[in-house]
Amino acid sequence: MSRTPGRDDAPHLSRRTLVGGLAILGVTGPATAQPQTSPVGKQPAPPAPAPAGDAKPFTAAPGKARLRPEPTAETAVWCFDGRSAPPVLRITLGQPVRLMLKNGTDKPLSLHWHGVRNINAMDGVGGVTQAPVPPGGEFLYAFIPPDAGTFLIRPLVVGGSSEPGGRGLSGLLVVEETSPPAVDADLGLVLQDWRLEPDGSLMPFGQTAFAAGSGRLGNVVTVNGTPIPQQVEARPGSRIRLRIANGCSARGTRLRFEGVKVFVAAVDGQPTDTFEPLRATLPFPPGTRYDLMIDLPEEEGAKASVIALIGQGLTLASVTTKGPKLAQARPAVSPIGENKKLPAEVKLQNALRRDIVITGGAFLPKDAKDKPAPEPVYTGDPQKIWSINGTSANAGMAPIFSVKRGQVVVLALRNDTAFPQALHLHGHCFRLLHPLDDGWEPYWLDTFQLLEGRTARIAFLADNPGKWLISATVLERFDTGLWTMFEVT
Repeated sequence: MSRTPGRDDAPHLSRRTLVGGLAILGVTGPATAQPQTSPVGKQPAPPAPAPAGDAKPFTAAPGKARLRPEPTAETAVWCFDGRSAPPVLRITLGQPVRLMLKNGTDKPLSLHWHGVRNINAMDGVGGVTQAPVPPGGEFLYAFIPPDAGTFLIRPLVVGGSSEPGGRGLSGLLVVEETSPPAVDADLGLVLQDWRLEPDGSLMPFGQTAFAAGSGRLGNVVTVNGTPIPQQVEARPGSRIRLRIANGCSARGTRLRFEGVKVFVAAVDGQPTDTFEPLRATLPFPPGTRYDLMIDLPEEEGAKASVIALIGQGLTLASVTTKGPKLAQARPAVSPIGENKKLPAEVKLQNALRRDIVITGGAFLPKDAKDKPAPEPVYTGDPQKIWSINGTSANAGMAPIFSVKRGQVVVLALRNDTAFPQALHLHGHCFRLLHPLDDGWEPYWLDTFQLLEGRTARIAFLADNPGKWLISATVLERFDTGLWTMFEVT
């Protein structure tokens, strides 16, 4: 199968390869909320326990959702606050998040704020940064995000993430700039997929074959918890900010845009110089987010589409122009603005360098060459399918390295498995390095995909104290050992 250059082909990724209804819940806090400084600035002492009385309840519990357009039975899912659509939590930069997670499911839970350079105690990795929230229990998430941007909310409990994720627990945290760019609409799209039986019920969880292979790939795709495509109407000439996030447990794809010119304004929540995607497509592994600026055509009845390159192509969202043309034209799309809390450069000369080698997963049997269509197999401990540097991760493991705060770290990540690996760096953003240490790509990432048999190197400033994960974003792989941990002291 041929590969299209892009962020899913990390060693050859360059800027040139890329160029060329919502459920909205406002989250605010009182003036007495305890502030946390940016991880890049002075790190505060551990805060005293904050009062929970002013926190907004955020309840995860069983619910129902109609995931297919045909009139079939509803699917039993898990959702937040009784709504099948993933929530979009919106705050302005500088405001606190104060949510009391109440676990109304029958499994332990914790919520990872994917992409937020959080204080360590609020990173939301059950079994590492906090104790998992038991059924019937609750936990206060209280922090101030240091950056504006678009971030995912995902369940992340060591050994127990894929079922809550596969049952639908996902959402967006939108941290708006204090002076956001002028747009006519700011929309969020969360992609999810579901593995359903013919009667609409969810297929059983915990199959080793999924964990050892490509993950639990669904047979039904939704956007914002409803059947695709999302239908949106806007006036001709409108400018839309589209925040799109891959909240699938395992499915990666590519996005294609038709009928409209698209500009990428932010990748993984961090602003970048605006650019047009190469061939109007973008790589989209689990955990990835894009902020897109879209200028709609000026004639009524025009249509623009966002398509996932799954099978023959699935239209995720369709925007149709309707009504009178906007009287005032927008100026040319310009960058959102640099995040000055991130370092202007990453000095590699005295970097701490470590190798990260990923192994495990299904493999072809020795007699596979004698079979016309060999199937990968896996034999071994079903709880320890994947390894990093020879160790399948567990909640009590020691960090693979420790680094003083302020040190630059360069990691050489090698994928010695038979599958692409989508990986996420917690608590930090990184630069993807050029092969000869002669520069890096001009955007920040926290998630990327490394193809099988490839090596990529990333660099980041370890400026956020705590124990941080490097983890698979395919949740079945995370549950079966594909993560590791480092410590910043």
